Amino acid sequence: MRIGLFAVGRLKTGPEKELASRYLDRFAKAGPAVSLELARVTEIAESRASAADTRKREEAAMLEKSLGEGAILILLDERGKALDSPAFANLLGRYRDQGKRELTIAIGGADGLDPALYERADAVVNLGSMTWPHQLVRILIAEQLYRAVTILSGHPYHRV
Repeated sequence: MRIGLFAVGRLKTGPEKELASRYLDRFAKAGPAVSLELARVTEIAESRASAADTRKREEAAMLEKSLGEGAILILLDERGKALDSPAFANLLGRYRDQGKRELTIAIGGADGLDPALYERADAVVNLGSMTWPHQLVRILIAEQLYRAVTILSGHPYHRV
């Protein structure tokens, strides 16, 4: 299954980008052993619309354009379901085992995500109930993708 990240906001050169890239590289190298592949990272600039609702709608339209037909969509949102790392790995494994070909994980902008995306989403997951800047969210989800691969493959990286 091909997994992509969609992010509102671009990572600038620096330690955050390096760390996110490091974990995505690890995921890309280890993932094929458990039939998970890094498809792409799509970054879009935040909408410049003056109203938050319009910004969210425009950003959602860009996300919809990037999704393949039948793609699984996981939204990252502080009001989403809290999963521990094994549960997140199992979620990915379940979609893979159901024969899903494509999965996109979406990171919203400063205003959050458009309400229509929640209706379209297959899952809404949080990385904790605190609000995180998108740079840190990118690092956290990249690490969790790598961790998921190690859990699914039985590698000792994840210790309980």
